Amino acid sequence: MSLTINDLNFEETVSGAGKLVVVDFWATWCGPCQMIAPIVDELAQKYDGRAVVAKCNVDECSDMPMKYGIRNIPTLLFFKDGELVDRVVGAISKADLDKKINEHI
Repeated sequence: MSLTINDLNFEETVSGAGKLVVVDFWATWCGPCQMIAPIVDELAQKYDGRAVVAKCNVDECSDMPMKYGIRNIPTLLFFKDGELVDRVVGAISKADLDKKINEHI
């Protein structure tokens, strides 16, 4: 299962993980977000211990989506050593997301 993060623990989670952090910005009303949610959760289990996969609900958090220019959801941000290294906007297949995570581990 993916980790839930918000404006209060976002920076600590991203900078303190010591490994790749993937953050899924989503909302309950977003169809494509709901479509990739099981994929995100499955890959969170697959990469447990090697990467942190987290979810940030844009309806409950406003600072981090604004800081990172989230204008469309789902958006997945990839952080390594606390630095943003990649992003994917829109729904993504399991194979493509798996490949993207492997590129950054």
